[in-house]
Amino acid sequence: MRRAKHKMVATLIFLALAGSVRSQDVIDRIVAKVDTDIILLSDIRELQRYQQFVDGKSEADQEALDRLIDQWIVRNEAKAALFSQPKDEDVKRSLERLKKSFSTAEEFEERQRQSGLTDEDLERMLRSQLYLSNYLDSRFRASIHIDDQAIDDFYKTRIVPRAESRGQTPPTPDAARGFIQEALVQRAINEQSERWLKESRSRVRIENLLNEKAK
Repeated sequence: MRRAKHKMVATLIFLALAGSVRSQDVIDRIVAKVDTDIILLSDIRELQRYQQFVDGKSEADQEALDRLIDQWIVRNEAKAALFSQPKDEDVKRSLERLKKSFSTAEEFEERQRQSGLTDEDLERMLRSQLYLSNYLDSRFRASIHIDDQAIDDFYKTRIVPRAESRGQTPPTPDAARGFIQEALVQRAINEQSERWLKESRSRVRIENLLNEKAK
């Protein structure tokens, strides 16, 4: 469940990555211009390494670039709104949850070694992730209402079948209510965020240079 939750956040709330890779890994170049900013090929590679580390697979270059553009839009608005950065203790807790999403400490360390990401890299990425996800939460949560019928439907179609498929006794509706409520709120935040990002892209000047050959 922890890994699934982290994956949802990493995928739907848009990881914010900005860094460089070792010179022997890639010859860096500009792959997109977003208003007056740029996105580098090394930004794509770092995002892909993080995805490989967390999920065991990564997106194609264009998908990763689209995600980075979406990150730029969210980050730009959050900065304009003077939205505060996450606290250090929240970043530390996020890193601990990430570690616990792996079966063992050894698995975490081996996947981290394979990715080439340092502890400092992970903390920086998680800080950016929290910044964006916290902003989207603050922007959309207040407008979301989850009714009792939606909670009941989720319980019957998701919670009960999942427990039964594992040979487990489903939790009572009351016991599961809090989890279901938050899951539906997060889904609604994701849906509203996606619609908002699609609209926002039309107002941003984007030049995609990914498929241009490096000169």
